[in-house]
Parts: sequence; C-alpha cells; structure tokens
Amino acid sequence: MKLAITGKGGVGKTTLAALLAQHYAEQGRQVLAIDADPSPCLAGALGFPSSLHDQLVPIAEMEDLIYERTGAQKGTIGGFFKLNPRVDDIPERFSAVHRGVRLLELGAVTTGGAGCICPESALLKALITHLLLGPKDVLIMDMYAGVEHLGRGTADQVDSFIAVVEPGTRSVRTAAVIAKMAAEIGVHEVYLVGNKVRNDDDVAFLENNELGIPLLGTLPFEPALIAADQSAESVYDAAPLARAAAEVIAQKLQGN
Repeated sequence: MKLAITGKGGVGKTTLAALLAQHYAEQGRQVLAIDADPSPCLAGALGFPSSLHDQLVPIAEMEDLIYERTGAQKGTIGGFFKLNPRVDDIPERFSAVHRGVRLLELGAVTTGGAGCICPESALLKALITHLLLGPKDVLIMDMYAGVEHLGRGTADQVDSFIAVVEPGTRSVRTAAVIAKMAAEIGVHEVYLVGNKVRNDDDVAFLENNELGIPLLGTLPFEPALIAADQSAESVYDAAPLARAAAEVIAQKLQGN
C-alpha cells in the first residue's frame, strides 16, 4: 500500500502521516515513511531521538548521489538528466529506523537562485515507482503543501491520496483541486481526512463537501497534539484521541 498525504499547509498532514506510520508499525508491518516536504518535520512527529535524526541527510543535499544517479548537478536548470535512475539501495542506505518506522527525507533546494529540484524529484519518483512492497508493507509520503507535487508527477505511482482538510471552505477547495489533478495522472482513490475537528457540525460540514470525495474519518482538535509538537514527542504517544481516530482511518483504508 502506497499512500500520499497532502493538503494545504498547516492542516495536519505530518500529524496524520506519523499516526498512520506508527499504527502500521505497531501492527507488525514494514513501514517506509518519506518526508517529501521541503521543511521536513516528520521525524519530530514520530518522536525520533535527535541522535537518529542527526544521522538523516536529506536526499536533496546529496550532491554526489544525485549526480551519480541522474547525471545532473543538484539544483541545476536545463540540460539533461536520467528520468529513471537506480534507487533500489536508497531506503536501506540513507534512512533511519525508530520503533519500526524507516524514515527518508527528500529535503529541498535551500539557497536563493539554486534552481529547481527536478533531478531530486526524478529520484523520488523513481523510488516510489520501483519500490517493491510485500503484501503487508506500507509506504507513506508526507507531501509538501499544495498541489505542486501533482504538477511534477512525483506521486503518480501511489495507490491513494489522502487530502487532509480543516473544516473550512478554503481547505476543502484545495482538496477539490488535488482530486482533479490526481485523476489526471491516473490516481482515482482520493479520500478526505478532517483535522482539528471540534464538534458534530464540523463533521457534517466535511461529510457534505459536495466534492464526491469520501471522508475516511476525522482527527479531533486535541491540545496534546500542540504540546507534542512543542516537545518533539511522538504524536502517537502524546495524543490518545488522535491515535484512536487514526486507527479507525487505517482500518477503513484496509477495507477499501
């Protein structure tokens, strides 16, 4: 199962990615989590110790690796690079593992005028496309905000998109754009997950979204999630209500 978790910035993509990753790991599944956000914070949401997190080098910062695999210098504009680089050894070599979750970080171009992240995106796309998963393995991608990843096609080999939304019009409109673009690249399984849900009115708003996108479930507005973010504690451990809600979401995914 390959899942891409997406949505507007700040809606809780990383929270859901961490909750699902840890849930599946607790179920004995092999879990690979990819933090594809240019400002990676999935390690913190998973409660990775700083000693392990410090070992993680974002792929976008590996100039020699990018050049070796794609034939392009990191952050270059123009020229030619391989669209189908070798990636089979990347998960094992460049990840860190904590509590059963193997984590990779894509990273980003971080200096002004450094160019696009096209070779890096090609590497990520190849990884998702050619990664061989067993029947119980799970790939979870915490995508960068908005819909740019759909334009680049870096996530067109996933099984499902999960659009995380808040109970508000702007957030839901972004989900509508995500669903449309996902269909255009051949991904037709798109689901909503509501976050920061306060009451039944919020749930009803999301259920009646008029987009035709199924609502898998909702995560409650839980102060413990804020505290976990401030202390870099695992959200799975710190927020029992969100953990229970994520378990229901995971069960529904398995049933679809």
